[in-house]
Amino acid sequence: MQPTAYKPLSMSQVLILGAIIVTLAMGTRHGFGLWLQPITQANGWGRQEFSVALAIQNISWGFFGIFAGMVADRFGAFKVIVIGAVCYGLGLYGMAVSSSPFAFAMTAGVLVGAAQAGTTYAVVYGVIGRNIPENKRSWAMGVTAAAGSFGQFLMVPVEGQLILQLGWQNALIVLAVVVLLIAPLAMGLREPGLAERTAAQSDQTIAQALREAFQYRSFQWLMAGYFVCGFQVVFIGVHMPSYLKDNGLGPEVASTALALIGLFNVVGTYAAGSLGQRMPKRYILSFIYLGRSVAISLFLMAPLTPTSVYLFSAVMGVLWLSTVPPTNATIAQIFGVRHMSMLGGFVFFSHQLGSFMGVWLGGVLYDATGTYDVVWYISIALGVFAALANMPVREAAIQRGPQVAA
Repeated sequence: MQPTAYKPLSMSQVLILGAIIVTLAMGTRHGFGLWLQPITQANGWGRQEFSVALAIQNISWGFFGIFAGMVADRFGAFKVIVIGAVCYGLGLYGMAVSSSPFAFAMTAGVLVGAAQAGTTYAVVYGVIGRNIPENKRSWAMGVTAAAGSFGQFLMVPVEGQLILQLGWQNALIVLAVVVLLIAPLAMGLREPGLAERTAAQSDQTIAQALREAFQYRSFQWLMAGYFVCGFQVVFIGVHMPSYLKDNGLGPEVASTALALIGLFNVVGTYAAGSLGQRMPKRYILSFIYLGRSVAISLFLMAPLTPTSVYLFSAVMGVLWLSTVPPTNATIAQIFGVRHMSMLGGFVFFSHQLGSFMGVWLGGVLYDATGTYDVVWYISIALGVFAALANMPVREAAIQRGPQVAA
C-alpha cells in the first residue's frame, strides 16, 4: 500500500494558527514574575522557594521539549500541542491551590514546564520547517516569534489587572481556562500523511542525527549561546519586578516594563527573522548578545527611575527573543528539517539550563546578599561570551556521506 501523500499546509494557516498558539503560551508564562511577591507573601515563603519552582519549570520545559520534538517530527504537532494545552491548564490551577513548596514545584515547575514544551517554539517551528519553503523560513519564524512577543505585550498587563481585580489565586484559575483554547486551535495544524511519510524515509535515524549534531562544532556554539540567552531573559523576566519594587518603584512600573519588552520584541524578532534571509545569522546573534550586555551595563550605571526602566525595557525588548528565529533557522539550514523539532529541542534544553541558573541564582544570591547586583554582572559577562561564541558558526548545509542521505 502506498503511503498517504503528504500535502503541505498553507502558509497563512501555519502562520496564523502557530502565532495565536505561541501568543497564548508565551504570553501567559511571561507574566509569572508578577506572582512572585503575592504567592510568597501569602504562603510565608522566601523568594528562593518561588525561584526554585520557576527554575524547575525551565528545566522541565527543556527536558520534555526534546521528547515533544521527537514525537512531533514523527507524527506531527497536533497531539503534542493538545496534550501541552491540557497540562498547561492543570499546572496553572495547581499553582493556585498549592500549599507547600513541593506541590508548587510539581505544578508550577514540572507540569507547566512540560506544557510549554508542547505548545511553544520547538513544536510550532517544526510545522513551519515542514510546510514553508526555505527562502521564507527565517522570515516565517520571525513572524511567529513576534507573535509570542505580542503575547507578552498583551498578556502581562492583563495578568496584572487580573491579580488586582480578582486576587492572585482566581487570576491563575482564569488563565487556566484561557490556555485551554490552545487545544482547538491545534486542530488546524494537523498534517495528514506525515507519519506515513516519515516512516517510509530511512535517510537518517534519530541516533545518527544526534551523533552528527553533537559532533558538529557549530551546533555546540549555538547551544552555548542559547544557554546565555536563557540565563539573561529569565532572570530579568522573573526578578526585575521585585528588583524595581525593592528600589522604591511601584508595581505598575514593573507591569509596564514587561509589557514594553513584549511590544518592542515584536519589532526585534520580526527584524531578526527578516534579516536572517539576507545576511549571516551568526552576525545577527553576536550583535544581539553584545547589545544585551551594553544595555544592562548602561541600565545599572544610570539613576533608577521609571524613565530609565522604560528605556531599558524597550532596548531589551528589541533584543529579547530575537535570538529565536536566527538560531532555529540556522539549525534547519545546517541539518535540514527531518529532525528539526528534536534538534531544536536539544538546543532549547541548553537555553533552559541557562534559564534555571538565571532564575535560581537570582533567588539564592538575593536571599544571601540582599541584592541582585552579582547576577546582573554575571549576565553582562555571559553576553560578551555568547557574542564571541556565535562568530565561528558555519551556516552552510552539512555535507553527509552516502550512508546518511541528505
